[in-house]
Amino acid sequence: MYAPSNPESIFTYGAPALKFGPGASAEIGFDLSQSGVRRVLVITDPGVAATGAPQRIAEQIGKYGIAAEVYDGVHVEPTDESLLAAIEHARATGPWDAYVAVGGGSSIDTAKAVNLLTTNPGELMDYVNAPVGGGRAPSEPLKPLIAVPTTTGTGSESTTICVLDVLALKVKTGISHPRLRPVLAVVDPDLTLTQPAGVTASAGMDILCHALESYTARPYTSYEHKRPEERVPYCGANPISDMWSEQAMRLLAESFRAAVRDGNDTEARAKMALAATFAGLGFGNAGVHIPHANAYPIAGRVKDFHPDGYPDAEPLVPHGMAVALTAPEAFRFTFEANPERHLRAAELLDPGAERPDDPAEFLPRVLLRLMQDIGMPNGIGGVGYDSGDVPALVEGAMKQQRLLATAPKPVTEEDLAGILTRSITLW
Repeated sequence: MYAPSNPESIFTYGAPALKFGPGASAEIGFDLSQSGVRRVLVITDPGVAATGAPQRIAEQIGKYGIAAEVYDGVHVEPTDESLLAAIEHARATGPWDAYVAVGGGSSIDTAKAVNLLTTNPGELMDYVNAPVGGGRAPSEPLKPLIAVPTTTGTGSESTTICVLDVLALKVKTGISHPRLRPVLAVVDPDLTLTQPAGVTASAGMDILCHALESYTARPYTSYEHKRPEERVPYCGANPISDMWSEQAMRLLAESFRAAVRDGNDTEARAKMALAATFAGLGFGNAGVHIPHANAYPIAGRVKDFHPDGYPDAEPLVPHGMAVALTAPEAFRFTFEANPERHLRAAELLDPGAERPDDPAEFLPRVLLRLMQDIGMPNGIGGVGYDSGDVPALVEGAMKQQRLLATAPKPVTEEDLAGILTRSITLW
């Protein structure tokens, strides 16, 4: 599908230090004390704050002589406005020696933006990915950031990405740079036990699509050879990202349905937490593509949809749900680019599934069965979109060129329109 004149021969890999296991969050104070930190801002959202976990972590940090304050103003699915509010709070109450993010991707991404804009000059939109923003790279080092996920999905604890909605443009976009990656991911499965079934389902689809998209991404050798200063975090599928993605899919096959069905299934919760981290280690280096590009406008142009398990105050299409809704059709579209990868992924996700006569249908059918079992909406029509919305959704997805460039085959506006139209009703 791609024929570079001077093929790339180098791939890169980056990851945070990792501490995993029940009770791991009780050791954060010790970890911070080893680096001479004196003042820490704990960043979370109101729902996670209500569980008491962020305050417990702050108190535990305090036992090591470190002053820790909790900021619980994170907006679920961050916006440019909510990030600016968090940045202003940190500036007004700082300086801070380090940050600890406790929550889902919203809290971790907010902490990344706070860290960036309290250590570097300029405005938020200067750093947002082009063409939406200026695509500026940080010029100064960031403070240490420890990420403590309480949901099993985003993998943000492993990645260099901060995702946000730009409200005026009705588009979801991001900031991407290696310096945004947390220095330590503390993954404590016990913190996920309060996650509602609807959140588990949506966040779990994010894990699945992270693994699938990075596994089916164009290979790093399909790019033109880059100079050292041109290298970016998303370098394409490579042997190391493949390993993490495959293992994430194996864990999902064993645990996803069980974790949605019974939130107190500690074994399933632990496997989902590990799958989220593994998938993050994969896609944080290989990249994601069409389902994520489509998800940004699906979430950013939300109408009046209120998902189960999330706050009812505002309409919301959760990120993982938005990613899932066009995934079956996206993988039908990409099948021809690498049939073996698509078939292998289907086998990993559903080892007992029978391969259909048309091999291109195997992975979409596996995905559709799973989505039905865990209560996902029946396509983008299930969250309020119809054929009249497709042109605007295509326009928003086409702005995600950083993601679409990772697709295993070139993607046109017509291609995206077809995928979105066929995704209005999935079954």
